[in-house]
Amino acid sequence: MFGATSKSQPGVASSGSGALSHVYIQHPPLRCNTPGSRGLYYDDGNKLLLSLTSDQVLAWDIAQPTSHNALSADSIGEGPVLSIRFSLDRKVIGIQRSNHEIQFINRESRETFTQRCRSDAECIVGFFWTDCRTCDLIFIKTSGLDLYSYVPELKALRLVETKKLSVSWYVYTHESRMVLLASGMQCKTFTGFQFSFAGVVRLPRFEMGMAKYEANKKPVLAVEDVHIVTIYGRIYSLQVDRVAMLLHLYRFYRDAVVQQGSVPIYSSRIAVSVIDNVLLVHQVDAKVVILYDVYSDSRAPISAPLPLRLKGYPKANASSSRTGGKDMIHMETNEVSDHEGNIYGDAWVFLNPDLICDNVHGHLWRIHLDLEAIAASSSEVSSVLEFLQRRKLESIQARQLSLAIMRTLILERRPIPMVSRAIDVLVASYSHSIKTGSSLQGSMIRAEIGGHGENGSINRDTWSTVNNRSSTCSDPGEDLNNDLPSEVSGVDVEQSALQSQTLGNGGNLTDISGSQVSAAISSEEMYISVFALVEEEMASEPVYLLAIITEYFRSAASEKVRVNPNLNVMTVQLLACSERYAELGLFIVNKIVEPSKEVALQLLESGRQHCETRKLGMDMLRQLSLHHDYVLMLVQDGYYLEALRYARKNKVNTIRPSLFLEAAFASNDSQHLAAVLRFFSDFLPGFKNTSDHSTYCHYLNEMNSSYIAA
Repeated sequence: MFGATSKSQPGVASSGSGALSHVYIQHPPLRCNTPGSRGLYYDDGNKLLLSLTSDQVLAWDIAQPTSHNALSADSIGEGPVLSIRFSLDRKVIGIQRSNHEIQFINRESRETFTQRCRSDAECIVGFFWTDCRTCDLIFIKTSGLDLYSYVPELKALRLVETKKLSVSWYVYTHESRMVLLASGMQCKTFTGFQFSFAGVVRLPRFEMGMAKYEANKKPVLAVEDVHIVTIYGRIYSLQVDRVAMLLHLYRFYRDAVVQQGSVPIYSSRIAVSVIDNVLLVHQVDAKVVILYDVYSDSRAPISAPLPLRLKGYPKANASSSRTGGKDMIHMETNEVSDHEGNIYGDAWVFLNPDLICDNVHGHLWRIHLDLEAIAASSSEVSSVLEFLQRRKLESIQARQLSLAIMRTLILERRPIPMVSRAIDVLVASYSHSIKTGSSLQGSMIRAEIGGHGENGSINRDTWSTVNNRSSTCSDPGEDLNNDLPSEVSGVDVEQSALQSQTLGNGGNLTDISGSQVSAAISSEEMYISVFALVEEEMASEPVYLLAIITEYFRSAASEKVRVNPNLNVMTVQLLACSERYAELGLFIVNKIVEPSKEVALQLLESGRQHCETRKLGMDMLRQLSLHHDYVLMLVQDGYYLEALRYARKNKVNTIRPSLFLEAAFASNDSQHLAAVLRFFSDFLPGFKNTSDHSTYCHYLNEMNSSYIAA
């Protein structure tokens, strides 16, 4: 449970629409301030926010927090509560009553039993439920781990295995299924276990680095200084080094833990969040947040430190509402409290990946990224597009922003190399989404992260993580389409860290997959939302637009992405309107413009004033085996006898004889009309019995009679 906190400090972030910020929380919060509450707990395995009264536990399902989340209530009897968790099927409640015993309550039958330590010399540090195939429940004790299976018919736990080791405190997240156990005088030596459906994986022991205060004084690592996060499907541990003022990143492999850089910190109080694979480092004392995208090798922040914004808070309008009558004042007073406008108050506790709990006032906030603000704050267009394309949580907005950026680049006539780099980013992203099956809705690695456990007034062993809106993007270099934690974790234990890095994600300890819509932009969207929209405004400068389209063709060809046929048609139109027929011929011959019926018909249309271009269209119809259309064009051009020979050779029987007969009759050449009649009489069974035969035979006789009379 979160301990009591001092009075909250006033916030500095504005709630106005013009506030400068890249991250915000949305008002109103989820309000869980029930009368008689003894404090809040968080059950990360079930995404439940728990509030304890004297003899009850109230539970809010916050998998998707809103202002009206489902609430349930269970009687748990009176007595102390050190931590509380529901079983993963939510049928049993586990309550740690003391350092030596945990009580279990069946929610349906109300039957209870208690599990005690086997020795009074050891203490229970915490516990959690698991979906591991070998056990259901893990006790963390000062002497190590006890793995139990739950036997409901016996109303008891059965000991499966004991792992002996010294434990000072631990950190656990359900989403990673990983527990880190701290030991040693400085609490900087760690042993880790991952409990997945496939089984239990023991990680190699490792030490976290800590700068020294002075020669004879060694710092001790505290539980609030260690966090487990998962970003792009990779599990990391983040460690705060208060002496060096650094945040160290450690990446986990099956057989190694590798430190992968550090980022500076500027506050004595640090909190971390992960939103859609973006790492947020909250400088609590300074009341600002710094964003990092650890996918790139660079440890530079995405943007400058900016405050966390409170969005939608009505306090700014309260003064103006006073003139609107006493009823409005009363409503504002009831709906909003001053503490709800405080930013980074002392009552705040950060729940990874993206939640903030105000334990004193019973409020839960969710953190959001402002993608539009992030995109607007950078002048590196290709970097911004890469960042947006990796977003999965707000994929629709990321896609819209990417399209808007592309339109702006073209309409502002930016240098072609700049636009070309931007195109390469979007095409590569779409190509990857096709390969991984995520272009519409595919299986992606759900990056899930969590909080941490500790001993002390702020007992975070029951506060961990929410996974539904955590990082949900697989590494663009990784193709992991798994549905269960066990499958994602199923890698040879002997595989080395170096091999893991070489072979991609194979050696990473990862978590659950999820289904998310990709932000990737398809060829159809590029045409509809970029090229088709800018074409009219670029009518006076087709040369520039053609250069951009050519770059798009180049990029699409390199990634083996099919171009929308309409863009090929547009290219033919632009080249023809510019009378660049020689280039048009090269585009067709070299198949820069992909052959299609639509392109062929546009070549025929554009070639009315240029016979070579029209010939290209006819040749394309023939090459595509569009025999019906080819024959029709021959007839329209007056080559009906050639059309007949072509139709006979290629067995085209879908064209009405009347079209040929009408063309021959219109030529006023009786020999041609006779030849057409003879052709259909010889090769079309039953033609002599049709009305076309009798009609045009009559016309032929009249034509011959007029010739004789003349």
